[in-house]
Amino acid sequence: MDYIVPAQPLAAIPVAGSAAVFPVRRIYCVGRNYVEHAKEMGFTGREDPFFFNKPADALINVADGQTGTMPYPPKTSNLHYEIELVVALDKGGRDLTLEQAAECVWGYAIGLDMTRRDLQGEAKKLGRPWEVGKAFDQSAPIGPLHPRSQVGTLDKGAITLAVNGATKQSSDLSRMIWNIAESISYLSGLFELKAGDIIFTGTPEGVGPVVAGDTMVGAIAGLGELKVAVK
Repeated sequence: MDYIVPAQPLAAIPVAGSAAVFPVRRIYCVGRNYVEHAKEMGFTGREDPFFFNKPADALINVADGQTGTMPYPPKTSNLHYEIELVVALDKGGRDLTLEQAAECVWGYAIGLDMTRRDLQGEAKKLGRPWEVGKAFDQSAPIGPLHPRSQVGTLDKGAITLAVNGATKQSSDLSRMIWNIAESISYLSGLFELKAGDIIFTGTPEGVGPVVAGDTMVGAIAGLGELKVAVK
């Protein structure tokens, strides 16, 4: 292929305990998918799920047992953490049933949906898209993928995040408003899902700011920890 400019490398996530990597096509994110987080953002009830995207090259891969780093992004003074379970799909389709959607999940990872909350809030007030608040460079730190064949189906278990040793978020995966199969099924009615897509499945209550020098440690039962320092 005679490219006019050099092609950028394909984004990929390492697989835990393996030399294999998972190529990433798209990143979808589910918004307000825990009851208490929806309340703290000013919403109640089980609204239809909604989604936004991050670019695949927003990922920051963090190895097990290591501390990843992310720069404090420009144009914000209110950078928020959001700990999330991430699912990786090895197949897809359109208008998937719940059973078909559940079978699309290849594996799981711990992810952080980092958010420039001030820019997101301003965009909301003006009725503008959220990309400046959600889809900025290096906004998606992520740990290694764990195959579902090894860890089983994750539909319950503790999900937590601590900042500088103080617990800020603490909930259970079972408290999702829309479970993983439901989110995938609904999303497949909006987009044709394909192998290589990953989905950040929402964050529980307790979101808040971090500054340069802070260290975040996220954990999900069965997946270990994700440790990220803000520089």
